Amino acid sequence: MEFKSEQYSVACNLVSADLAVEKNIFPFKLEDNQLNIAITNKNDFNTIKDLEFITGLKVVPTELSLPKIRDMISLAYGDKQRTSISDKKVNNNVLSECSNIEFVNNIISDAIKCEASDIHFEVYKTGARIRFRIDGFLQEISVLPNSKFIPILSRLKIMANLDIAEKRRPQDGRINFEYLGEQIDIRISSLPTSAGEKIVLRILDTSKVHLDINKIGLNDSQLKIFRKNISLPYGMVLVTGPTGSGKTTTLYSALREIHSIEKNILTIEDPIEFNIEGINQSAVKHDIGYDFASALKSFLRQDPNVIMVGEIRDRETAEIAIRASLTGHLVFSTLHTNDSLSAITRLVDMGVDPYLVSSSLRMIVAQRLVRKICKCNKKHIGNKLNEESGCTICNNTGFKGRTAIFEILEVNDDLAYLISRNESNSSLRDAVRKNDFISLRDSGMEKVEEGHTTIEEVLRETML
Repeated sequence: MEFKSEQYSVACNLVSADLAVEKNIFPFKLEDNQLNIAITNKNDFNTIKDLEFITGLKVVPTELSLPKIRDMISLAYGDKQRTSISDKKVNNNVLSECSNIEFVNNIISDAIKCEASDIHFEVYKTGARIRFRIDGFLQEISVLPNSKFIPILSRLKIMANLDIAEKRRPQDGRINFEYLGEQIDIRISSLPTSAGEKIVLRILDTSKVHLDINKIGLNDSQLKIFRKNISLPYGMVLVTGPTGSGKTTTLYSALREIHSIEKNILTIEDPIEFNIEGINQSAVKHDIGYDFASALKSFLRQDPNVIMVGEIRDRETAEIAIRASLTGHLVFSTLHTNDSLSAITRLVDMGVDPYLVSSSLRMIVAQRLVRKICKCNKKHIGNKLNEESGCTICNNTGFKGRTAIFEILEVNDDLAYLISRNESNSSLRDAVRKNDFISLRDSGMEKVEEGHTTIEEVLRETML
């Protein structure tokens, strides 16, 4: 391969000597907004993406041996070479762009360290801000001028293989981020707003999730009922609650508890949040018509023992799932309802026959997440925060981490009879209260008495 000096002299002006040395690349041609580079591995997509971000050009790689690349760097750059980019003696443009890459990496690393669940990148007419969602609450981390913010959004899009030129339509993607030697899965969502694009990152750090039914927050009596019903040979188990209430963690914990070599467990999810060894997990693909309902139909031809459906959203999915539970399969799923009894009403409102609901349901679990009191606040009085509480560990909030509170409704014969007769929600509630039923609020107050949380936290997350 021959390189013309008049071509690569122009291309070399776009990439500093330090960056060429560090990445072992050589820019040899610039033509039609396209930068051609020599590189030892043309499938090194991370380096290619970084160069596209830095130069704002489409980068086309050509594979070449390392000795040849170094010879060309030496010939073209001469005394401009540095041993490493770390000495910062690069032109202002490259330094600025490389700082954006480092800034994004630091923001994501800080979020993981703080155990944040989400990062919000938001732009307004007067400026931009970055917020972390920690223990369910958003906290402002940084405020930036819009000029600094735009390249940060572009960097995030490049990391997720999104179209950096598309700013009018929402986009979704994934980022694999390395943190302390571990691969962290991050979901990314972009949204056009009146002031510009907003991007939210959802951090899925499996190392911070304990998929163990003994550790998700159930008390002894609840754990006994829960373990009994997830071990049944057939029937339906529902977990209800709003988005972000821990439903998926509860379901995964149940699957891990009952998993064995004798069982065929299938899941259909949107998307798959955690991979569990020994369980067959499948993801929804809307673009080809592979949704919850179509997946369930296929599952029934796969000789399953246990089926998990990420969410019941419509009548078709509900009816297929219920019929599967009535024909010898144990079915797990979720619904977005405020409490356990509301799940029954929701299924009937979807158009499912009350008799089918009463025949299939075995247990309904409603749950919420409440913040746990930080160690610095153990001197709380009357289950309220000590005004002097706060430390670096809890970011001066008095809370660190969250725990789940549960409402478990076991469907016995008496309740099943009332459901089959399509009795009102108030009638169902009167019936369950006769059986030592513990509501979400009651469960929360137990956690208050044990010193795990505060009354305010429970009242905020529960309804009478």
